[in-house]
Amino acid sequence: MKILLFLLEKEFRQILRNKQMIPLLLIAPVIQLVLLPLAANYTIKNISIAVVDNDHSTFSQKLISKITASGYFKLTGYTASYNEALSLVEQNKADLALQIPVNFEKDLVRENSAKVFIAINAIEGTKANLGGAYLSSIISDFNSDIRINWPAAPAAPDAPQLTVESSYWYNPFMNYNLYIVPAILVTLVTAMAAMQSAFNIVQEKESGTIEQINVTPIKKHTFILGKLIPFMILGIILFTLGLLIAWLIYGIVPIGSLLTLYGSLIVYLFAMLGFGLLISTYSSTQQQAMSLSFFFILIFNMMSGVFNSVDSMPQWAQTIVQTFPTSHFIKIMRTVVLKGSGFGDILYELGAMFVIGIILNTWAVLNYRKTSG
Repeated sequence: MKILLFLLEKEFRQILRNKQMIPLLLIAPVIQLVLLPLAANYTIKNISIAVVDNDHSTFSQKLISKITASGYFKLTGYTASYNEALSLVEQNKADLALQIPVNFEKDLVRENSAKVFIAINAIEGTKANLGGAYLSSIISDFNSDIRINWPAAPAAPDAPQLTVESSYWYNPFMNYNLYIVPAILVTLVTAMAAMQSAFNIVQEKESGTIEQINVTPIKKHTFILGKLIPFMILGIILFTLGLLIAWLIYGIVPIGSLLTLYGSLIVYLFAMLGFGLLISTYSSTQQQAMSLSFFFILIFNMMSGVFNSVDSMPQWAQTIVQTFPTSHFIKIMRTVVLKGSGFGDILYELGAMFVIGIILNTWAVLNYRKTSG
């Protein structure tokens, strides 16, 4: 125990001696947590649309006004022909082109139906899908408004009507920040834990102090534990700052227990710090450690459900993601923060992270080579 305490004292002195490390570990992630949810937003706005109105009727003008008043679209072209509108799309000046045909209003009056043509620039898939969905929804609402105000024969009194009402559980107002902020906090903790623990042993190698430690009677597991605990404490501090930012700026207060969150965090840090230490045992320089860390952290963040659903991935990808501690902790964060889940609801995720942590830390201890002791 005394040896471990001496190692911890050495580690904290080494961390505090580096004046740039504390701002890098704590202040930079806080700034990222403030800015990223504001920028990384699935709500698509300012969609450029070019309109070809071949009818120039009252109804066509009402439809165009409804589209531009929605707040999602901005009219960048009011052209005389479809070719001109398509040219705007080709020049990336418009994301969509809407063509209203000749006799649009007459067809509505006489035939009780009319068609419009929508062309969508699909280079940006998300913007294309959502932009097309927004426009279709606006046209559908316009169609409903027409039917409500349409002077038609009275319907039969017993005509059945089907009404659908939706409710969104756990996030009733579909607040995007409630979904993305917990996940971004996980990615920031991941980067700090994995990269800094990976650099730590490599730094000892480059400075030559690792040789002095190797000739001491310090056991390998004690040495690894001494490297792991300081960054676990820093990870807990960073996580606490992240929760405060989420509360102060985004108004996010976890519905579930803080004990559940912090208990899960400790298990997660145990796994990710073991991963970082494992990388350090395979790296000879900090550049190697940084490259390996960045490679794996990028995969963790992109495949673990930060911005997309894991269930939408191919089965082989879902199987791989099950080995990522990040995917399990993101799921825990969202269910505890939004749903109020307790330990009983997240036993599988906790167990998976713990098993992964045991494997990674055991691997790191076995792979760390001492010359004696």
